[in-house]
This record gives sequence, structure tokens and C-alpha cells, in this order.
Amino acid sequence: MPFVHLRTHTEYSVVDGTLRVDDAAAAAKADGQPALAITDLSNLFGAVKFYKACRGKGVKPLIGADLWMEPFPASMGGSGDKQPGRLLLLVQSRQGYLNLCELLARAWTQNVVKAQAACKPEWLRELGDGLIVLSGAQAGPVGQALVQGDEARAAEVALQLASQFPHRFYI
Repeated sequence: MPFVHLRTHTEYSVVDGTLRVDDAAAAAKADGQPALAITDLSNLFGAVKFYKACRGKGVKPLIGADLWMEPFPASMGGSGDKQPGRLLLLVQSRQGYLNLCELLARAWTQNVVKAQAACKPEWLRELGDGLIVLSGAQAGPVGQALVQGDEARAAEVALQLASQFPHRFYI
């Protein structure tokens, strides 16, 4: 089974990425990866360039974004603290792409916190169709609970996300 990077931040992740899109596509081709995902932080600015670069190298482009999330409410297993988290969203379909665009637009126009767009959990419930959700590792709500030693809360958040995204939520 070939390896595929699903969390790649490029030069378009201004805060935490320096990888050039063309270099990423070339490296994926050289490694024999059949696909590669771009998941820049809170934007899709590099998606078109990435798509063209990957297609030109014979690598399937996967589009997504790493989103800052407001804390999950207690009804979703959240802790009630003010610590934002991150979830990684991958586009599964045309509707998913449109929903991801809407989530990012809402975050940047309606909910900027400390100069960073933050998605609200209720928006994710509303606009989750066509999206695959990765838990966000230690920065996600499941990982944050585990880092704090709260396995019960981690399980609750994971179950909530799994029920909201059936067969489309991965840890």
C-alpha cells in the first residue's frame, strides 16, 4: 500500500509552511505516491496551482484545509474551556468543496479571533456534507483531551464527530 501525505502545508500557509507547491508535487511523484493532499492553514489559496502541478506529475491532487475550531460545547463532549483546536478537512465531492469554501468564508468574515479565522462547531454540523474529517492530532479536540489526560472526554468528542461524519471521521 503506497503512502499518501494527507496533511501538507505549503507556501500558502503563511504562518507554518514554506514548501513550494511544485516541489511538493515533484517529491510525491519521485516517492511513487499516487496522491497528495494540500491542507493549508485556513485557506485554499494554493488549490488551483496545486491541482495543476499534481496533475502535471501524474499525482492525484486532494484538496483540503486545516481549520482552527472554536472549542466544542459540552453537548459535543467539549470541556467548556476557551482553548481553540484544529481539525483537518478533506474534500470528498463537489459539494464538499463548496462547503469547505463556505466554512472558510464564514470564519474569515464572521469569526476572526486573534487575527485567525475560527470555524464554529455548529457551522461544521451544517456544512459537513462531502467532507472527510481528520482529528487534528494533538491540536484537535480529541488530542487536546488526551493530552490533558481526559480519556472519557476524548472518547465522547470522537464519538460525536464519528456520528456527525459517518465513515468520514478518522483519528
